[in-house]
Amino acid sequence: MSLSLLAPVLAGTELQNFKAEDIFELEHASDVQVSPDGEHIVYVRNSNDIMTDSSLQSLWVIDTETQQQYPLFADEHSYSQPRWSPDGSRIAFISNQSGRNQIHVHWLEQNKTARVSSLNKNAASITWSPDGTQIAFSQEVKAPQTEYAGKVHRPQKPEGAEWSPTPVIIERTEYQANGRGMLESAYRHLFVVPAEGGSARQLTEGNFNHGGQLAWTSDSEAIVFSANRVDDWEYVTREANLFKVALVDGELTQLTDESGQQSHPVFSPDGQQLAYLHGSGENIPYRNIKLRVMDWNTQESTELLSDFDRSLQSPQWLGNDALVVLYEDRGSSKLARVTLNSRILDLVDDVSGLPSGRPYNNGMFSMNAEGSVAYTRGHAQQPGEVGFIETANGPAQTLTALNEDLLGQRELGEVHEFTYESSIDGEEIHAWYITPPGFDPSKSYPLLLEIHGGPHLNYGPHFAAELQRYAAEGYVVVYNNYRGSTSYGEDFAMLLNNKYASEDDFGDHMSAVDAMLEKGFIDGNNLFIAGGSAGGIGTTYAIGLTDRFNAAAATNPVINWVSKVLTADSYLRQIQNQFPGNPWEELDHYWQRSPLSLVGNVSTPTLLYTGEEDRRTPIADTEQYYQALQLRQVDTAMVRVPGAHHGVSNTPSRMIAKVEHALAWFELYKKENGE
Repeated sequence: MSLSLLAPVLAGTELQNFKAEDIFELEHASDVQVSPDGEHIVYVRNSNDIMTDSSLQSLWVIDTETQQQYPLFADEHSYSQPRWSPDGSRIAFISNQSGRNQIHVHWLEQNKTARVSSLNKNAASITWSPDGTQIAFSQEVKAPQTEYAGKVHRPQKPEGAEWSPTPVIIERTEYQANGRGMLESAYRHLFVVPAEGGSARQLTEGNFNHGGQLAWTSDSEAIVFSANRVDDWEYVTREANLFKVALVDGELTQLTDESGQQSHPVFSPDGQQLAYLHGSGENIPYRNIKLRVMDWNTQESTELLSDFDRSLQSPQWLGNDALVVLYEDRGSSKLARVTLNSRILDLVDDVSGLPSGRPYNNGMFSMNAEGSVAYTRGHAQQPGEVGFIETANGPAQTLTALNEDLLGQRELGEVHEFTYESSIDGEEIHAWYITPPGFDPSKSYPLLLEIHGGPHLNYGPHFAAELQRYAAEGYVVVYNNYRGSTSYGEDFAMLLNNKYASEDDFGDHMSAVDAMLEKGFIDGNNLFIAGGSAGGIGTTYAIGLTDRFNAAAATNPVINWVSKVLTADSYLRQIQNQFPGNPWEELDHYWQRSPLSLVGNVSTPTLLYTGEEDRRTPIADTEQYYQALQLRQVDTAMVRVPGAHHGVSNTPSRMIAKVEHALAWFELYKKENGE
């Protein structure tokens, strides 16, 4: 199967290959929100500023009948989280118009906008009350000073004196986060603010985090949310219950009390039923997320689709007797209608388009009570556009063409789908490969195996700027959903349980290379391997087991699991859910999973590429591998990206740099055909 470009091309236009600089020109839609009457959609239009190397977020509105769109706010400021008021007359959103992010409300008929908050921290999960008078949100609140910090004597600095920075005291178990660095001791709490502006009022208390998706009761007198409020919550990482907080006095009522995580509450239009998601509290790498419905009067819950072997996401009510959910299946994201008697019917299978540079499965949707759906719609050669379904049973339309001006003038690599059997155990592995522009099957091409992160994520037929760049430079790029990938059911995702990384996923990758060689157009003398995060682990583990690859490019790899889990921001959760015990108890297991254990076998020239501020796979791991390869006199280069965290390609120039460094490295070790 192949997927081809839909953008029209002017007659006589000579198409160009996708260039590095084109990444700055890409746009995509996100946070698409359909109005209560289905007549309009507001969405965030994402573009890039080549002068500041940053993304721009503007708000646009589409008339769903005429398909005409106009900018609501498109200027030098940033806009996010657009949300329609219940009557559709106003749109709330977050913007830094006033210098820092605040909640604003825009009155559409009057074309007037007001800032309605004055916050010192960023607001999240803004949610209108059903009566339209208030907006709920969550915000971090600085924690009280600890007993130890209060005892530390800190002399008063004389006026005009310049002292060294004050030492930072860390006592929390969760003290750092990738992209944020060392965390201020703070907890997320719920607030409400009048929709016409005023003082925000805090509703929750205590040293716990409250938030996620918020659900107002139909009388606008209480809010349902998810929180882990057990005393040792930092050590119990897969627990969260649903709570209700009353606006009048902040009274807190616990609604669920069972092991696991209950989250994403959403009320039916009549307020009589509460749908929510449930995830197992078992300390294992993966379990499907289930859909439940609570009778609001009895507080009793029923699980829907108990035997459905996929994780369900983002439930939204379709009237009072059905829901629409998002789920991932074989590398694609689908919307499906679910009845209260557990029948499921797929609606669309092309939810896509939140680009990361690589073909990760992603996307989102919104829906009104009448069944009008807005969603991010894309495919392998098209980043996310605004998709629309007028009724839940109707056909899908694409309402925007954000990249037609660019991609309509480019010849992209063609994406092909295939499956093959793993040499490990005959397990079917799902994969795709991209052929270069102007591909001729009678010729011979270098092959690049690109491995996804996670490992409990998945690739699919989605637009991938990084992989298109490799194809534009003449590489056939193959990517697979190796064992451990999601969207193939629990059993497949659990095949890497206590085997991450191992000869098993290595076997899946090498079988992909062999399957591509059998197609007859791959140059067996020019094989390359690359990947980021879990893909970086897979890359470095593979070159410790084989010398088949001319060169490797590993981004953000874990090299030593002992140092990783004790220094990274995920160490507590990762130890509990991915390993049989603590490092000092299971040292042999950690070492066996570490690419460093195989470094004595490595002869493959290796590029290491990591952000200096990465706290998910800290750069210290990269440094260990670099020094080990230097000691062994293996060709290697370490590229350190200043200021970058785990999302090392999170700006246009960084995405370009990541790919271009890899291409230059591969070029050094490419052989002439037949050599």
